[in-house]
Amino acid sequence: MARIRIPSAIVILLVTVQTVFLLFMCARYSSFMPQSEQKPSQVHILILSSWRSGSSFVGQLFSQHPSVFYLMEPAWHVWVTMYQNSAKVLHMAVRDLVRSVFLCDMSVFDAYMPWKRNLSDLFQWAVSRALCSAPACDSFQRTDITSEMACKTLCGRYPFSKVEEACKTYSHVVIKEVRFFDLKVLYPLLTDPSLNLKIIHLVRDPRAVVKSREQSVKALARDNGIVLSTNGTKVEDSKYKVMQEICRSHVQIYETATLKPPNFLKDRYLMIRFEDLVRDPLSEISEMYKFADLSLTPTLKSWIYNITHGQGPGKKKEAFKITSRDAISVSQAWRNVLSFQKIKKIQEVCKGAINMLGYQLVDSEKEQKDLSLDLVLPRRQNQFSWSSFNPKH
Repeated sequence: MARIRIPSAIVILLVTVQTVFLLFMCARYSSFMPQSEQKPSQVHILILSSWRSGSSFVGQLFSQHPSVFYLMEPAWHVWVTMYQNSAKVLHMAVRDLVRSVFLCDMSVFDAYMPWKRNLSDLFQWAVSRALCSAPACDSFQRTDITSEMACKTLCGRYPFSKVEEACKTYSHVVIKEVRFFDLKVLYPLLTDPSLNLKIIHLVRDPRAVVKSREQSVKALARDNGIVLSTNGTKVEDSKYKVMQEICRSHVQIYETATLKPPNFLKDRYLMIRFEDLVRDPLSEISEMYKFADLSLTPTLKSWIYNITHGQGPGKKKEAFKITSRDAISVSQAWRNVLSFQKIKKIQEVCKGAINMLGYQLVDSEKEQKDLSLDLVLPRRQNQFSWSSFNPKH
């Protein structure tokens, strides 16, 4: 059989044409891909924490950034509406709401606020700089540092539709939530191609958390009931049953993210300790911003310094407000306020979390009161990020 010899130059030309054609078709196909299959244009950050752990402060570190659209605990609406259910039962509804907010689809709130709404109907809306500046409200610029009081005065009557309108104009959407107790619940969001989700897991010494919770007993009673599955009955956590669940959840989240985690968690999980944050704010905040693909501005640097170098630990009536305080004093206040008997009980129910998160137990009242004894164990930089975790440390 006769063989046809094709000159090598023609072969190269044909291969080149084929390659160009394939690249063209790939580009053409990409342009017509459904939005959900394309890489999301926004970055989505979930600040995952528990009540009284400094999460409102961390939320403000993101909220005041001019590139961030921030909401504080939007799932509050789920828990208030369906308070007779348990936290576990509500996980799916909370997750669905969070996903919708990340995608700037605020119609999800129709189920929880069916009436005609203003901005002021959204839980803690005024702590969001994005809802206090254009296009949500005309009173402030994006680069301004806004205050909750000023925002409430000037922006509350704007229509609720402004929430979705504003959300779509930002490169980053950040949500702070305290209503997730299991990291695996978030797996569908982490594998959702329409999201670019990263998780900042904020923890705090459980003894300091209890001291802070004691300033807000009535405010937390309904949430306590949901955590303990009491069918809508409010609970004061005098026996630290809620704290036990909170500590258990931090251990579960940490272990899931660091001990043989799925590949989709790589570079998408970062643990931050509140105590490290208040001791070296700029370093820790820079780490969080780098993780979130944000840059620290001079205005933010100045604001962060002022907010962490106030006088004293803050007043009881400021328990849910971000005011200028001596942040290191805040982190240590439990050592002078709580009785040693309470501390022993907290250490019993949260021993695993205290050890795992890098805090030192105290064996006596003398150790408790000795502020020269550092109870926050040192850690390597990035020890708690996914990529650098080493079980031997």
